[in-house]
Amino acid sequence: MKIAQTVEEMQAAARGARAAGKSSGLVPTMGALHGGHLSLVRAAKAACDMVTVSIFVNPLQFGPHEDLAKYPRDFEGDSKRLEAERVDCLFAPSVEEMYPESSTTYVEVEGLSQRLCGGSRPGHFRGVATVVAKLFHIVEADKAFFGQKDAAQVAVLRRMVRNLNFPVEIVVCPIVREPDGLAMSSRNAYLNPQERKSALQLHRSLNEVQRRFEQGERNPTNLIEAGKQVLAQDPGVRLDYLSIVDPDTLAPVRKLTGKSLVAVAAFVGGTRLIDNVVLRA
Repeated sequence: MKIAQTVEEMQAAARGARAAGKSSGLVPTMGALHGGHLSLVRAAKAACDMVTVSIFVNPLQFGPHEDLAKYPRDFEGDSKRLEAERVDCLFAPSVEEMYPESSTTYVEVEGLSQRLCGGSRPGHFRGVATVVAKLFHIVEADKAFFGQKDAAQVAVLRRMVRNLNFPVEIVVCPIVREPDGLAMSSRNAYLNPQERKSALQLHRSLNEVQRRFEQGERNPTNLIEAGKQVLAQDPGVRLDYLSIVDPDTLAPVRKLTGKSLVAVAAFVGGTRLIDNVVLRA
C-alpha cells in the first residue's frame, strides 16, 4: 500500500493509474476506522481497479466548541486495517498540506447546507463540501463511496457534484450496525458503558417510526412524535432533531410519498450521534 502525504504524491499516483487505464475509487474518511468504513473499502474494491482511502481530520467541519482536538486518531492501526484490505493507496495529508496559509476558497451548497446537521452545526457542511471537492480534484476518482449513516452529507455532496459537474459517481452503501443495532461510528469510542446503552435509543426511535409507518400511519407529525416519545424514555439522551425529510433536498415532507428519510441526531452524555432510516411508501 502506497502512503501519500502530499498533494503532489497523490496526484502522481492518480495520474499513473489513469495512464494505465485503471478505474479509480475513493473512500474519504477521518480515520478511527471501523467496520462501516471497511464496508466502503470492500465496495470500492469490488467496483474499481485502484482504491484510495483518505484519512484527514478536517478542521473546517468542526465548530469552535466541538471535538476536533479529541477526535479519535489511530493512524498506525488504520494503516494496518487498510493493508489487510489490500487498499492501493492511503492519502494522509497534514492540515497545512490541504489548507496552505493562502487558502481562502470554500464550497457551500446553499439551502441544503443549513438543514438537519447544518442547522445545529453552522458551517459544518461548508467544511465537508470544501474538503471533498479538494479530494475529488486531487484523487480524480471515478467513484466515491459514502455511508448511508451520513445521509445529509450525501445529499449535499450529490448536489455539489451535479452543480459543479464533477466527473465522479457518488456510491452510497448501507449503514453497518453493531449486533444490538447501534450504528457504527468513530464517536462511539467516547461512550462509557451506561452511555453505550442509552445510545441504543436512537435506533429504537427509528424502529418505532418505521413500525408505525408499516402499520399505516402516514402523518409525519404523528410519526415524529412517536419517535420522540421513545427518545424521552432515557434521560441520558438529549434530542437535537428528529425529522422526516426528502432525501434529496432535506426539506421537511408533509406527505409521505416515494422515499422519505427519517433522520435523528441526539447527544448521549457529551457525544453527538446520528442515525437514520428510509421509509418507502
